[in-house]
Formats: sequence, C-alpha cells, structure tokens
Amino acid sequence: MFKRIILYVIFLNTCLANSPAQEVITGLRSNYRIINNTEKHKENKGLTSTDTLALPFFDDFSGHSIFPESNKWTDNYVFINNTYSDRQITAGIATFDALDNSGRMYDAASVSGFEADHLTSQPINLNYSASDNIWLSFFYQAGGLGDPPESNDSLTLQFFSPEEQKWYSVWKAEGSLDQRFKPAIIRIDQDRFLQKGFQFRFINYASISANLSDPSMVGNCDIWNIDYVLLDKNRNAGDTVFADVALTLPLRSLLKTHEAMPWKQFRQVYLQEMGSAIPVHYRNNDIITRNITRNFEIWDVYNNSQAYAFSAGATDIGPLTSIDYNANLVYTFNTSNNDSALFRITASLKTDNFDPKGNDTLVYYQVFQNYFAFDDGTSEGGYGINGLGSRNAMVAYKFFSYMPDTLRAIRICFNDSYQEANKIDFDLTVWDDNNGIPGNILYTLPDVMVEQGTVINGFYNYAISEGVVVNGPFYVGWKQSSESFLNVGYDVNTPNAGKQFYWLNGNWNQSQVPGSIMIRPVVGSPLKVTSVHETYYKNKNLMGIWPNPATDYININPGELQLFGSSYITITDLNGHELINVPFSASVDISSLHEGIYFIVINMNGKPVGYNRFIKVR
Repeated sequence: MFKRIILYVIFLNTCLANSPAQEVITGLRSNYRIINNTEKHKENKGLTSTDTLALPFFDDFSGHSIFPESNKWTDNYVFINNTYSDRQITAGIATFDALDNSGRMYDAASVSGFEADHLTSQPINLNYSASDNIWLSFFYQAGGLGDPPESNDSLTLQFFSPEEQKWYSVWKAEGSLDQRFKPAIIRIDQDRFLQKGFQFRFINYASISANLSDPSMVGNCDIWNIDYVLLDKNRNAGDTVFADVALTLPLRSLLKTHEAMPWKQFRQVYLQEMGSAIPVHYRNNDIITRNITRNFEIWDVYNNSQAYAFSAGATDIGPLTSIDYNANLVYTFNTSNNDSALFRITASLKTDNFDPKGNDTLVYYQVFQNYFAFDDGTSEGGYGINGLGSRNAMVAYKFFSYMPDTLRAIRICFNDSYQEANKIDFDLTVWDDNNGIPGNILYTLPDVMVEQGTVINGFYNYAISEGVVVNGPFYVGWKQSSESFLNVGYDVNTPNAGKQFYWLNGNWNQSQVPGSIMIRPVVGSPLKVTSVHETYYKNKNLMGIWPNPATDYININPGELQLFGSSYITITDLNGHELINVPFSASVDISSLHEGIYFIVINMNGKPVGYNRFIKVR
C-alpha cells in the first residue's frame, strides 16, 4: 500500500502543476489531534546538573498522550502516535515532521530547508567512566505512512556537554525511500559527555514542496519515526536486541465494513456486519523464543458493565518475529440503549515479569452514534482532484443504508492549507445508485465554503435542513467549482474497498488511492440544535481540557476566555442531560460519571461561552 502512496507524492513533486486533472494525495499542513488537544506539557523545573535522571533511560512511546512524557523529555514538538507507520516494533512511535507543537506548519518552513522538530531528553547523570560502556540506541524510519524525506533532508542526533554548555552532532541519517525501521547505536565515551547534566536530542531538517504555484497542495512533509530509545551502561555495539514482546499496530474496528455506524442500522445487519475475530499484531523483539498469553475484554461503556471477555490461550513466538493474529470472536455487540452505544475493546499480552509492560495493552473504542464512517478519524494526508481540467470534477463516496432513513448532514474533514489556499466554495452533493456508480443527483447545496471543523479531528458539519431519504446504496461528496485543490482529510490506515469514485471528462472512475477520504453521512432524526450548540459551534470557543480520556478529574484551561461574574461548569451526556453543574474551577471531579463521552461547558452569567468533549474511562 505504501509504495502506491510514495508514487503519488513523487508525482506531486514533479510535474503536477501542468498535468491533466487526476487524484492527488499530499501532506498535512496541520494536525487536528494536536490543535484540539490542549493537554499541557509539564516542565520538570527542578532538574539541574545535581538533580538528574539516573540510568537506564528508556522510552518506547507507548503512553497515552500525543506529547512526549515530560519526566523524560523537555520539549513537546514531536507527535506521539501509532498511525504514521505500519512497521513499528512496539506500539507507539515519535513522529518528526514539518508541524510545530501547536499542530501548525512551522513559520520558518521553506523550500530551501529548515530546522523543524526537536526531541530533547531531560538532564541525565552520566558521571561514569568510558569503561562503563555507555551506549545510546534507537530505531528510526524514514517516511513511514507519511511523506518520505528527500536526500537533502535529515534526522540528526546531538549530545550536550554540560561543562561547555554546547551541543555536538554525533549521528545523521539522510532522506531515503527505504521504509524499514533500522537500529542505530552510539557509544558515549568522551569526557565532555560523561558528566552529570548530559542531554541528547533528535532534530529533523525538512523542506516543503517546491510546488508553490499551487499553495493548496503544500503540506506536511519529510516524516521520520523513532521507536525504542535506550540509554544504559554495560552495553556493546551489538546490543540492539531487547527482551521485549510487544503489541505493535493499533486495534481496529470489529465491524467488517465500517469504523463506525448508527446503532439502529447495525442492529438491522448485525449478523453480517459483526466481525468474527479481533485482529491483533505483536512482535517478539528478543533473540529467544518467548511464551505469551493473549487476553481480550469488551466493556459496554454507557452501562459500565463487562460485555464479554476471553483468552486466546498461550503460545510461543519465535525470535525477532512479527505475528498477525485473528482471535476468534463469538460475540455480537448488544446493549440496552436504543439510539447509541459505545464499547471499549482491550487486547493485552501476559508476558514474563522482566518484560516491559507499557506496550502490552491496547484499547479501541467502537462507536455507534448517528453517522457512518470508513475512516478512523485521524488524517495522515490530504486528498483532492487537481490539475488542468479539474474544474467541475466530482468526488463521491458510497455508503449503504440498511433501512429507510433520512440523511441529515454530511461531515467532511478539510485540512488546513498553506496560505489558506483551499478557502474556496464547492457544491455539496448526494447521488443515488446507478449499477454500482453514482447516478441521479438527489440533493445539492451549491456554493458552500470549505471550513475547518472545531470538533474532534476537524470534521465540519454541513447540515441538510430538509433531509434526504436514503435506502440502500447512496453516495455523498462534492462538485468542484475551480481547479484548486480542496485538500480533504485522507486516512492511510483504512482501505476504501472500491467505495470511492471521481468524475472527470464525463466519466465516473473508481478511486485508485488505497486509503479513505474523511467524509461521513449523518442519518436519523432531525438534528437537535439547541442554543448551547449554536453558541459553541458558531463562535468556536473550544476550551482546553486535559487529560482526555480522563478517569477522576478534568483540568480546564479557558484560554482566551475572560471569565467574570457568575461562572459555572456544566457537564452533560450526548443527549443533553445535565449531570454536573458546579462553580468554575481549574479542576473538576468527574469520578461520579460512568464511562462514556460527555460535553463540558463553561457558562458565564447564564450564557455558554466555552465547550469541549471528553471521554471518561476507568
């Protein structure tokens, strides 16, 4: 799959500006997961050369935050995730790109090259002698599932000398199309580094596309991923193998064809839509055979009850081996709720006591609300029709209503474009089916503007006020009014299986891109737009909360909101039922809530002025 993505990127960087219209994939200019996640990176202000971290220093980036752990790293520029690669050796990687810690492209981004992300360790006590054999090792990958770095781009490692207060470059990797995770190990034996207060840091040097004639296609680029960073003593040059069995790729939907769908639609076809297995991926990074036990659990989050649990038993896994395993599932999602449901799926490995535990458990939330989704909600790139003749081009995504229903809205994730070049209008369109391709137009809303959404992952809700009746196959998408690149969110990790189509020169063509464009039809009852929701989404007052998901407390950062008078915090469920209403404070106790998704609102003098959503977990 990734080779096909590479071809699109290479094509984009060569002759695209003067080429006939066709499908294009480009990098992101912003990262909505970072923009909409205001979790603060806490600094360890007390660390000095006399108060430093002790060896070993280890991080495999398997935590739950999108930022580096502040007790190990001093900055938060890299993006911690599990979606920008499909070859990681443990769950979680640190991704270096052209976006800063606010989720936007660096101001210094240029064609000629610029210094982008940093990942800097906290001060470490290296008051040792060279004979203690101190080595730093890590695994690195160029590109992953993002834009690969060119030959003039690089990933650099630097060491800090506390006495000289100076950084030294000690290692460098240049851009490459080689997609393997490669090990690197560097010995630290110079006196200038063998001191208390030693630090190391990674820096990537990037360069944006030279295709500035169409800034709407200029996006995130030159991706590097690193995994499994270990600094310790008593090592050697061949010490790049670890006694660790870990889960690797993320858990996915347990449905056969959807990431999410309406609950009432699922109940119509649960026998054919429910998957018969839980796919998991794990790897033995050790040089000996290891024995593991695979356990699984499904919880009904809204009812706070265990729905199903089982073990797939113990098994041996050979050295340096990756396993793709389907755990047989004899279960169908079921709940007492009528309109929506939320299930938490947990996969875990039982390993030896000496085995690192952070990478042995993964969690996925199966959502049943009022929309269909084939994407996983995270954009790794941008999609559109571009080139000469793309004016009036159309893009359609095929969905299937398993019962007579009403289309109420279409959600589209539009990426932020360089210099806001995709702030243009288009025609929102719905088609019926004509023997497997889009047929007659059922609905069109002309001249709507590209909007970046403020809700989670950047979806914008285009409402269909009168509704459109759907039953069986139907298509949602757009018609372009110009040759500018619309730059719709593109999910690399979920294949579209022939559901995407584009229209050029009088013909519908099946999409050749291997992932999913991020567009979701909303069906069911008329959307309830209360005065609260109108205030939220019109003014886009998204306040900061962290952590998210949360267990006992939610911390609140009102951002630019100037609070005065009588200010209260209200928490409601997805149906608008008020559950908590307390005077404003920087921290709110949510321990009384069941697991689920909730709205949190700041009210000032009786009027809502800020909002966000969060997930309550155990």
